[in-house]
Amino acid sequence: MTFASVQFLFAFFPLALLAGLCLPRAVRGAALAAFSVLFCLWSGARGTLLLAAMALLNWGAGLLLAARRGRRGQGALLAGAVVLDLAPLCLCKCAALFAAAGALPLGVSFYTFQAIGYCVDVYRGAAAPERSFLRFFLFLGFFAHLPSGPILRYGDQAFALAAPGARPGAVRFCYGVKRFILGFAKKTLLADQLGLLFASVTAAPAAEMPGAVLWLGYGAFMLQLYYDFSGYSDMAVGLGVLFGLPVPENFDLPYLSRSVGEFWRRWHITLGAWFRDYVYIPLGGSRRGTARTCLNLLAVFLLTGLWHGAAWQFIAFGLVHGAVRCAERLAGPRLQKCPAWLGRVYTLATVFVGWVFFGAPGFGEALAALRGMLCWQAGAPGMALAAFAQPRLLCALAAGIVLCGPAQALCPRLKAALRSEETPGIAQMAVLFGLLLLGIMRVSAGNYSGFIYARF
Repeated sequence: MTFASVQFLFAFFPLALLAGLCLPRAVRGAALAAFSVLFCLWSGARGTLLLAAMALLNWGAGLLLAARRGRRGQGALLAGAVVLDLAPLCLCKCAALFAAAGALPLGVSFYTFQAIGYCVDVYRGAAAPERSFLRFFLFLGFFAHLPSGPILRYGDQAFALAAPGARPGAVRFCYGVKRFILGFAKKTLLADQLGLLFASVTAAPAAEMPGAVLWLGYGAFMLQLYYDFSGYSDMAVGLGVLFGLPVPENFDLPYLSRSVGEFWRRWHITLGAWFRDYVYIPLGGSRRGTARTCLNLLAVFLLTGLWHGAAWQFIAFGLVHGAVRCAERLAGPRLQKCPAWLGRVYTLATVFVGWVFFGAPGFGEALAALRGMLCWQAGAPGMALAAFAQPRLLCALAAGIVLCGPAQALCPRLKAALRSEETPGIAQMAVLFGLLLLGIMRVSAGNYSGFIYARF
């Protein structure tokens, strides 16, 4: 069950919202936890048991870490908790790599990092331990952010968790609905359509495809991934508002970035922030000279790649970004003098190469695709560009290009309107209703797919 599925839209979501609005405040938290368990159970009992075990482990670890603050053994206790947190994630990634099991347990990559961050924050004294297991379970497994994040910090959620399920006012309710619909439209009307184009291009080996077709297909994937993941994140933000447990923003028009460093401050914001605070800075950050800084950056991006999957293509994805980040670091102030257009071009080129490794069926296929695009290969007979350039999909591609940043850069009022918490006017309501109706039509026809980042 995904946020863009018939089951969620017409059964789970209405029932959960009704419970959140109608039940007494004292039991709303328990109701949200029950719905979260049901949401997780839909994807498998084993994943639900793992989530429950991780919640119990880290809830207990937080209490023990706080009890032993300043005493011998606290560091060993933290290390033990981190190892126990990482063990299921590593086993699941390896099992998926060797096809020894099916899909990864729902959200395991995301709530594992949340759990580690919680334990580290309690160890550092940056957060007080959560005494209620129910509230801690909601922090770790609330269905709005369980499938694909964002990666939450307990300190940012503590106030809302103290009274989970608080009813939003009318203005906030409208804002939550608006964000959910915008994310739903991104997913169903753009991401899924672009995915059809990419799937048709990768259905045959890259060595058989003309260079123009490979550019078209992987360009579509670059946009599909953005609209799929940012669409999910918008829906998660909307759900967090509606159910009184706010979810942080995770995207800020990343394809407008002027450097790879800026890109990672705009793309999957919470993952980049997690690696910065819990890996990069503890390794020494930029405090120990240029060589050590570059080594730390490479380590962070290597781990970023492995977080996505234990495969060479994800390692290459991470190292491509890491190598360019090191080059940016070495360039220093000279990078700031680079013309804005040139910064955007090299950033998009780096990101595109990374997405080729990320989206290709395998490492070898990624290399073949890059070779075919750079050499502008002719391809096998019958693999003409016209066979893939269907008008409907090209319209989605054109809309995707315009709306992924250029339109907002040219019209700042559009960006402000999309994030505005003011009650939408009649015209905005009509547009939102139209987007919702079109999205429901796509979903009802069975023309939708799961979110890409749910695989990780």
